[in-house]
Amino acid sequence: MTANTPGTRSRPFGAVLCDLDGVIRHYDHSEVTRLERAAGLPEGTTASVGFAPENDLPLLLGRITREEWADSIVKGLLPRVSPHEAEALAHAFSWAGFRADEAVVDLLRRVREHCPLVLVTNATSWLDDDLARLGLTGLAHSVVNSARVGVAKPDRRIYEIAAERAGVSPDRCLFVDDRQENVDAAVALGMTGVLHRGAADLRTALGGQDRQHRP
Repeated sequence: MTANTPGTRSRPFGAVLCDLDGVIRHYDHSEVTRLERAAGLPEGTTASVGFAPENDLPLLLGRITREEWADSIVKGLLPRVSPHEAEALAHAFSWAGFRADEAVVDLLRRVREHCPLVLVTNATSWLDDDLARLGLTGLAHSVVNSARVGVAKPDRRIYEIAAERAGVSPDRCLFVDDRQENVDAAVALGMTGVLHRGAADLRTALGGQDRQHRP
C-alpha cells in the first residue's frame, strides 16, 4: 500500500475509488495465445499492438469503435502475419471473454454499505454492457468511464471527477488500481493509494475501513 501522508491509514476513508480491469475484471486471452503460437508470434504480441497508445488511447477516450480498434490491430500485426491470421488475432483479442474476481466483488459489496464506491476505469463505450454481462451493473454508486468523460488515467482530471461523484475531497479517498502510474497520480492528488496485486491487498486496505464504520 502507498499512503499519501503519515497517519492516513488511521482515519476512515470517505469513499473508495476502484479500478475495474486487473482488479475486478480479468480477461481470458488463451485463444489469442493459441493463435499467436500457430502464427509463430511471441506471446503477447497482439496485446502490445492493441494496447499501444496510438491504438488504445482513442478507444479509451471514446473516439473510435470496437471495429476500428480491431482494424488498427490488424494493421499493426501486418506484415508479420498473413491478413487472415491478423484478422483472427484482432477479433480474438477485441472480443476476448472475461470474468469477475468474486473475492474482490464480495469485498466491494461490503464496503459500499458504509461509504460511496466509485469505479474509475479506462474503459470503452460498451462498458455498461460488459458490466451487465458480469452481473455488476449495480455494484458501484457511480462509474467514471474514460470513454464517457473524455479523459483517462493517469490524468488528474479523471480523479477529480471521481472524487466529485463520491462527494468527498481527494484526501478522503482510497484509490485502488493495478498500475503503479495510476496509483502515483492519485497519491499526488492527496488520495491514499493501493497497488492491487490480488484480493488480499484489497482486504488489507479495506479492513480498517470496515472496522471504523461499524456501529
